[in-house]
Amino acid sequence: MNDALQRLLDLEDIRALKARYCWAIDTKQWNALRALFSPDARFEGFGSAPDGSDADSFVAGVSSRLAHAISVHQCHTPQFVFLDADRVRGVWAMQDHLEWPQPIALKEAPEARGFIGYGHYEEEYRRIDGRWRMHLLRLTRLRIDPLPVSPAAQPATLRRASTDWLEAQA
Repeated sequence: MNDALQRLLDLEDIRALKARYCWAIDTKQWNALRALFSPDARFEGFGSAPDGSDADSFVAGVSSRLAHAISVHQCHTPQFVFLDADRVRGVWAMQDHLEWPQPIALKEAPEARGFIGYGHYEEEYRRIDGRWRMHLLRLTRLRIDPLPVSPAAQPATLRRASTDWLEAQA
């Protein structure tokens, strides 16, 4: 296989890795989330874990902070640079919607029920044992819009995600 084709395949694997990241957080699949990171992954800029946190601390923080929240993460228009055959850096435009059933003390939006955030993920990926893993995740924010204290009406007929939809079927 030529180098250009291999790089395209690698980038598609990294895009799928990022999609699994958003899916795991929004469907609260914490073990699946943990499996996406390198053993020595580090995190910066997240409200759920202090800068420099390892993957276990990050997942523990996210799972605790979002246990009762509705979260929607969207990532768009990635840009990538290969550092070498097994290391890639990327930047993703992002938007997240985080909403709790009642107001909580958030550093991002004090006295709100949640927020809609806009910014970027700056990330580094490493290929480990033939699979791409997230090695560094840095969240930067350009804007945060607090959600009002009174909740928006939600229809009772919302369909929940099927967390096993992509599992192999017998």
